[in-house]
Amino acid sequence: MEHVDYSLLDWSRAQFALTAMYHWLFVPLTLGLSFIVAFMETLYVRTGNPEWKRITKFWMTLFGINFAIGVATGIIMEFEFGTNWSNYSWFVGDIFGAPLAIEGIMAFFMESTFIAIMFFGWNKVSKKFHLASTWLVAIGSNLSALWILVANAWMQNPAGMKFNPDTARNEMINFWQVLFSPVAINKFHHTVLSAYVLSSVFVIGVSAWFLIKNKEHIFAKKSMKLAAIFGLIASFLTIVTGDGSARNMAKYQPMKFAAMENLYDGKQNAPLAVFGFLQKNNVESSPNKQDFVFKIEIPNMLSYMAFLNPNAYVPGIHDLVKGNAEHNILSYKERSKKGEIAINSLAEYTKAKKSGNDSVANAALIKFKENYSHFGYGYYANRDVNELIPSVPSTFYSFRIMVGLGFHFIALFLVILILIMKDKVDKKRIILYTALWTIPLAYIASELGWIVAEVGRQPWVIQDILPTIAAVSQIKPTSVQITFWLFFVIFTGLLIAEIKIMVSQIKKGPVEEIPERSQNQINNKIKN
Repeated sequence: MEHVDYSLLDWSRAQFALTAMYHWLFVPLTLGLSFIVAFMETLYVRTGNPEWKRITKFWMTLFGINFAIGVATGIIMEFEFGTNWSNYSWFVGDIFGAPLAIEGIMAFFMESTFIAIMFFGWNKVSKKFHLASTWLVAIGSNLSALWILVANAWMQNPAGMKFNPDTARNEMINFWQVLFSPVAINKFHHTVLSAYVLSSVFVIGVSAWFLIKNKEHIFAKKSMKLAAIFGLIASFLTIVTGDGSARNMAKYQPMKFAAMENLYDGKQNAPLAVFGFLQKNNVESSPNKQDFVFKIEIPNMLSYMAFLNPNAYVPGIHDLVKGNAEHNILSYKERSKKGEIAINSLAEYTKAKKSGNDSVANAALIKFKENYSHFGYGYYANRDVNELIPSVPSTFYSFRIMVGLGFHFIALFLVILILIMKDKVDKKRIILYTALWTIPLAYIASELGWIVAEVGRQPWVIQDILPTIAAVSQIKPTSVQITFWLFFVIFTGLLIAEIKIMVSQIKKGPVEEIPERSQNQINNKIKN
């Protein structure tokens, strides 16, 4: 392995993390609010109640502001694959690019086509056609998320592909395996459901502000009731899909699972640490080991969570790094040797092919295929294998804070729903303030979920196949540093602008609706 410019690597990772985290500040609200708006307009069309039209238009405006800024950050993130991660793009571009292309052609096209009708088609098209357009925007925005999350899930669990030794690239051989892999299906559902939870918290929090200010009581209560029901359903489904995510992680990314649980030594009947405090313990045999200073455990729960068997053996960080023959776990040194064989065999194959020595080429190809599943570890053949351990504190704390906040959201939805049913929500100011200040907590929980997913799989760009040290573009670190700070200023400016526009729109409140008969008379006068 050639010299690694860690300055370039760290800045490239930091820039992509910056872009992704800013982008994800906008996406969840788009995904969830689009459906909440669609439900609101459905109630308007079914009941004919003009109050639901006011409610729909208000939340639709906030959706539009958020949607526009989210698109800008997303486009920049896709370009970074080519600028900062060109080796990655070359290595798997045929596979990774497919879902992104479909997202642009199908899903984004659907959104952009019907969003104009959604915003400007009031009183210009029929109620049902306008409602259909609103639903298509919601479906389109979530389809966009589907294809992007399929691409991300493939990086976590590469499937449906075959390595072409002649081009040194991975090629897709089964599109349906990429789309319907267990990780892709679960990641899509878990991610969009968590976005629905965030959107519900947002609607409830903003509505609570109106009640605190003693304004728009009917508007606020109707919005809160719908959002609480939507959020409660989404929360329980998020728990189900989160459970599935844990099992997928234990199966396909055991190191991430062990790091998330601070599990260094594998165990049968492994307990789940509900919460705990970690302290670094630099023992020579295990650098950067984290010890529990304090923890609360549930016996056997980790084994059950990972394998649906309370007696199952859950491998720890030491098992994966040092190996465990009893449980057929190869050490990272063994895997790095096999990966080195794969890398050298590929080079030998390429050289033999060029010289026309088919017998040597065929022998090298056989050896390469036998060891390809360890390919990525070959980059660590002469490096410290402890670099393959992700940040334990980051994943451990992020997961637990995220889950804790998730239960807080469920409690909030239940309390809000009960108080609305009893018509007492506007009298409980402590609950209203709690709802308002829960909005930033929802965004924190959302970002923490991605920290678990992405920091936890480091140093892999593609699990077991390509590490970050081999994926980065060979460019000057100063170029990445300059663009990092440039993007930081731009994204921060966009975020501040969105917050200001949102706050201004919220303070303005829902506009009074002109009765439809009067609106028709105005339209006729304009035409005449």
